[in-house]
Order: sequence, then C-alpha cells, then structure tokens
Amino acid sequence: MHKTINKTKTLRLSLATALLCLLSVFTASAQVPTQKKLDGIIAKVDNHIILRSELEFSYLQYLAQTKQQPSAQTEPLKCDILKSMVQEKLLLARAEIDSVVVEDAAVTGELNRRIDYLASQVGGTERLEQYYNKSIKQLRDELRRTVRNQMLSEKMQREITEKVTVTPKEVRRYFNQIPADSLPYFSSEVQLSHIVKYAEVSRVQKQAARQKLEALRERILAGEDFATLAREYSEDPGSAESGGELGFFKKKELVPEYEAAALRLEPGQMSNVIESMFGFHLIQLIERKGQEFNTRHILIKPATARVDVQDAIAVLDSVRTLILNDSTTFAKAAKEFSDDKGTKDNGGMLQSRATGSTYIPMDEVEPGIFFVIDTMKVGNISKPVTFTTPDGREAARIIKLNYKSSPHMANMRDDYQKIATAALAQKRDKAVDEWFRKNFDTVYIEIDPEFDRCKVLELTQ
Repeated sequence: MHKTINKTKTLRLSLATALLCLLSVFTASAQVPTQKKLDGIIAKVDNHIILRSELEFSYLQYLAQTKQQPSAQTEPLKCDILKSMVQEKLLLARAEIDSVVVEDAAVTGELNRRIDYLASQVGGTERLEQYYNKSIKQLRDELRRTVRNQMLSEKMQREITEKVTVTPKEVRRYFNQIPADSLPYFSSEVQLSHIVKYAEVSRVQKQAARQKLEALRERILAGEDFATLAREYSEDPGSAESGGELGFFKKKELVPEYEAAALRLEPGQMSNVIESMFGFHLIQLIERKGQEFNTRHILIKPATARVDVQDAIAVLDSVRTLILNDSTTFAKAAKEFSDDKGTKDNGGMLQSRATGSTYIPMDEVEPGIFFVIDTMKVGNISKPVTFTTPDGREAARIIKLNYKSSPHMANMRDDYQKIATAALAQKRDKAVDEWFRKNFDTVYIEIDPEFDRCKVLELTQ
C-alpha cells in the first residue's frame, strides 16, 4: 500500500479542545445509539487505529469551540482533523520504534491535573462522578491511555523541534509578510497574578469528623465489618457502594498522607485516623501485588456549612504587606502561601482558558476580577477580595495587575513577543512537516477509501 503523509499544514487543536476530546473516552458510553452508528475503523497507523466516532467527536468539539454549526462549508474541516489525527498516530508509532517513553509518575500527575480541571468545570469531583455515573478511579483508568498517548506525541514533537529557534530578522520577515489588511487587531489584554487562600473549617468541625471516625474504628476493633460500615457511613461516593474499596494503585498515585498510612499496614490491618485534603480516613490494606496496593477506606468530611473566610483575609492582608514592603516578591509569596495548585508554582500567573496564554483579553476576564482590576494601575496589588471557587469553596485572593494593553493593530513595537511566538510556531510546524515527509514510509498507514477526498496519503509539494 502507498504510505505517505500530506505535508500541508494541518489543523492544530487547542488545549481546550484537547481537554474536551478527553471526554470522548467516557462520553461515548452515555451515547450508545449514536456510537454504534458511528463506530468503525477509518485509519490504521501500525498498531494504532482511528475510529469514525473519534473523528466525528473531534469535529463537533472543534465546531463548538470555534462557535460554528455543522454545514457543507465546515465539512472539509474533517479532512484537516483526520490528517492531524493520522500525524499524531505516526508520532506514537515512531515513539514506540525509537523507544521513547513517558514515566508513569508524569502520566499520573498530568492525569490528575486534567481530572481536576474537568471537575472544576462542573463543580467538583462529586458532580463529575454523578454526571458520568463513574467513580474518579474509573475515569482515571479510562483516560490514562489517552493521556499517555498525548504526552508521548507531545514529547516526540518536542524532540523534533527542541533546536528550532527564530532570530529577530526572521521575526521581522514573518511580520512583513502579513498583508496590511490582514494584520490582527488586539483588544485590550491583561496579565494577572493572584494568591488564593481557602476558607477553612473550624477546629470544632474537624474534631467532630475525627471523633466520628474514632467511634467507627472502635466498632471495627470490637468485631464489626469494615466494608459494611464503609457502605453505611463513608462520604466517598466513588467507593462507598463497594465497601470503601479503591482498587489497585501504584506509589504516588494517591495523596501522600493516605499512601504513607496504607503502606505501613499489613493485609487486613487498619490504620489510625489520618487527615488528607479530602477529609479524615480510616484505611484498611486489602492486598499488595508487586508495586501496587489495594485498600478500602471510610471517608468523613468535616461539615463545611459554616466556614469563616475572615482568617483567609487576614493571612492575605499580611502577605500583601510583606510584598508591598519588599520583604518578598509576589511570585515567592504565591509559591509559599497560595492554595491554588494550578498557579502557585508559576508565580500565581493566570492563563486564558481558550489559548493557555498569560495574555488574557479583557472580555475573557471573569466579572469578579474585572471589577477589581478596572481602576488599578499596572503593578498594583488589590486588597483581599472574597469569591467562590468553581467547586463551591469559599475563598479570598489578592490580585496583581502585571500588564495592560490598549486596543490596537498588531505592530512590532508593542507585540514583538507575540509575533516572535507566532513566527517560532510556524517554523516548528515546518520542522514537524519535514519530519513527517522523511518518516511517512517507516510505518504502515491505511486510510478508508471513503476518505480518499482528504488526500491524507498524497504527498503535496
């Protein structure tokens, strides 16, 4: 069979679309009639396949992201998406041939980050479980292969492009090639950082949760069945019905406090009450198998009906004073004090949900932040303001306005970094395309004749 890859620039799906595409793994199970109609292999790249349903899902998600409706005009986009999918499979196939790997710990970390992101969009992990009628563990298991493949593909692309750079001369040439009537218009944009503190439950509420578990522990020691009590009392909806059993996990896949307590146990043994970010646990080790272990637990969460945000405000007031007195920087304070895991390690910097860029158009800024920064000057830090997180937690934050632009046509003086980024992306695309041209015949590729119109297997000069 003729095996070539189209060299033309393929459609690059954004991070937001990629995250949405992850949902296809388990969204399909909620759409069985449609899935049966759509399923069927439409492309093979060595041992990797592309299903018709995967193409349709990616197509619809791209239209949703770009606010388009399916039509005869948008139908050609399927060919661009199919080319992109075939190229990703080629990257995976070459990664296997070249023994390129990603570590399990890295996959787990990225998987947890994406699950946390998805949970934040629907209001927390419990709602995510309810929405898909699956436990978080089931969702992780179903997404793990997809995430690993995406990370392998990205690693291969990084290796292909890691030495690609652009010079100021190339940036100017790239900009000068843009027709005057096609120059992009940039609306007002901002760069923002924040430091977040969650409102904490009181010591009294924590003590009540601990005492409830201590009482359950005494009942188990007196002879009652751990699994039975887990079904009745555990506040972990993902495991309560199965007697608290979580299934097998590897090291570093569970929160550190839970894992440390579990690994000190012998099969059948029960832990003391331990605290984690999720609440308080009783843990029973069921079995060890190599580097994996299986546990069951009973989770009791402190009552959160009465959380006091004033302590969080007081902490942030003190942190703000330290920064204003030059005793620390905003970035260092974010790393040390912020409860927002998604931003604390990058100086508290917020990113655009649509593009992942730290430059955020003002019309994308959430109202709670917009009205705080509207009258601020660049470099200013707000006083603590309260807000509610996407998963319903009460919190406070201080916000720093790092940068604000006025609406303008793109130019080299104000937008050099953006133009340089675009020029570098174009040059990297060319490097990847050249890699495809050189490697298209190193793997077996077959495309369903129905998609001959896409010319995926036709090398274009």
